[in-house]
Amino acid sequence: MSSAALVGADGSIDWCCFPRFDSPSVFAAILDPEVGGHFRIAPASPAVSTDQVYLTDTNILRTTFTTSHGVLTLTDFMPAQHDDDDDPETPPRADDEIHRIVSCESGEVEVFCDYQPRHDYARAMPTFSAQRSRSGSTAVRASGGRQTMTLAATAPLPFDDRGVHTRFTLRQGQSATFVLAYGNGRPAGVERYRTEEKLAATKIYWEGLVSRMHYTGLWRDSVVRSFLALHLMMYRYSGAVVAAPTTSLPETIGGSRNWDYRYSWLRDASFTVDILYRLGDEYGADRYLNWLLEQCNLHRRRTRILYGISPVSSLREYTLDHLRGYEDSRPVRIGNAAADHVQMDVFGEVIVTIHSLLVLKGGLPPAVWDLVQFLAEFVMGNWRRKDRGVWEVRGELQHFVYSKVMCWAALDYAAYIAAALGHRRLYRRWSLAADNIKNEILDQGWSESKKAFRQRYDSEALDASNLGIPFMNLIERDDPRVRLNVDAIERELTQGSLVWRYLPDETDDGLAGQEEGAFTLLSFWLIGNLIYTGQNDRAMDFFHEVITTQSNHLGLFAEMFDPVTQRQLGNFPQAYSHIGLIHTALNLSGFIADTPTRLHSSSS
Repeated sequence: MSSAALVGADGSIDWCCFPRFDSPSVFAAILDPEVGGHFRIAPASPAVSTDQVYLTDTNILRTTFTTSHGVLTLTDFMPAQHDDDDDPETPPRADDEIHRIVSCESGEVEVFCDYQPRHDYARAMPTFSAQRSRSGSTAVRASGGRQTMTLAATAPLPFDDRGVHTRFTLRQGQSATFVLAYGNGRPAGVERYRTEEKLAATKIYWEGLVSRMHYTGLWRDSVVRSFLALHLMMYRYSGAVVAAPTTSLPETIGGSRNWDYRYSWLRDASFTVDILYRLGDEYGADRYLNWLLEQCNLHRRRTRILYGISPVSSLREYTLDHLRGYEDSRPVRIGNAAADHVQMDVFGEVIVTIHSLLVLKGGLPPAVWDLVQFLAEFVMGNWRRKDRGVWEVRGELQHFVYSKVMCWAALDYAAYIAAALGHRRLYRRWSLAADNIKNEILDQGWSESKKAFRQRYDSEALDASNLGIPFMNLIERDDPRVRLNVDAIERELTQGSLVWRYLPDETDDGLAGQEEGAFTLLSFWLIGNLIYTGQNDRAMDFFHEVITTQSNHLGLFAEMFDPVTQRQLGNFPQAYSHIGLIHTALNLSGFIADTPTRLHSSSS
């Protein structure tokens, strides 16, 4: 909950930034396997098979290698624990550490460790030096690029000017522990990191978080995994939620649709908060709202659509030309110029989330009500503007229909909040403006030729973001236009349960001619539309298809999916995708609960 690491099925950490999500990477092999840096622990001889799972109800990862000589397990975790007197509703006490325990479960297996950190996005080759503890155990310190890390282990750690390269043999029942600790002044002795104690405490922490989750529906394993993944993307010091912990994983292999998602978008994070409230995690949701209030107070003169996760975060976008990119997908970008974009939809998403808070708690703190007024008045003065839309296009500004819908939602929901809190004048003011926006949308945003909502005014192009319109109640769910709209989008932008955002040839997104994968969140929005239009059998079938084919072996989702290569695309894991899964599981479970005979027929 400060940073994250990606661990491959081959036992290699190929991406990690320390000490924060948006800090420079120390391992970036996923963006350049030759120079990016990695930390691999695996059998020295090729494995016959490999299996990778999370320990039940935790974010502790276990990789099992079966070799011709025996079975080896690798347990990876970042510590998260409470002190004995801590309130379980507070952030965990955590250290900037990765603990790796390699154990021989049967037979005899030779193990190798290849530790090659490359600091500052591989712009700084660290220097390595030996450290020795009082107990005689060894450690290796890597310093460079204003970053320092210590690798301590129970195994020997021979090193050269490139890193640590060691081999050793484990027999059944034997294990070795490696601890990677970030920062200066870290102890040399591996025993001082108390790995077994921290492993037990970390297990208790995650299990406790899941035990307080309110969910009794179907697909519990998928919902729990998404819930835990979202928590891995919450910055523990502020409550900010990153869109994903990675940068520049491509939306098109070999293309330039590569963006840095290690920041907090109001849109994504607001939907996350709504999910946390629905699952009973009020503390996590409240922390985000407190962070949001702080950010908006700091930036009153210029409201942003995304923020850094800490006061020292930089959003300035630039490229790292020394990295070849994921499978030669260039450029590698750091920072995100979308921070300067005009995107009018996000204010609606924030206010809708605050409306959920009002419904849940029956009231709002004064600071939250002040935020509603500020955002609603901003929308009042700006809803007629063109913007870059929900997809952050880098072409010409347009009157995007989804942006107008969310402007309507901002004022409509703000009006309901005002009425509930007794502010009749604001209720009338915002309601009247909301009605004006709605009338314009239904007049200029509907295409009679396509029988669907347009992507933008004065265009016949379609956009799958308009699958979100029924969720906002702009029109009644039994309005014929709901069914017509989803039918048209299915004709032009879907392949079964897969949904594309728009047709690139019809949209000036600043990246002409580049195809991309199907957008995972939109698959869940499609399923929601099928439920609303009574196509319940298809909704169930599509949901099963999405969770079994678009996730990876751990139940984690990227931003997109390529049906041709059957691989994930875009940054990973993606908060937006996991939000969609939880919403859809809740809605489908509610539908099944209301129609008990449906469950029997669907399982036959």
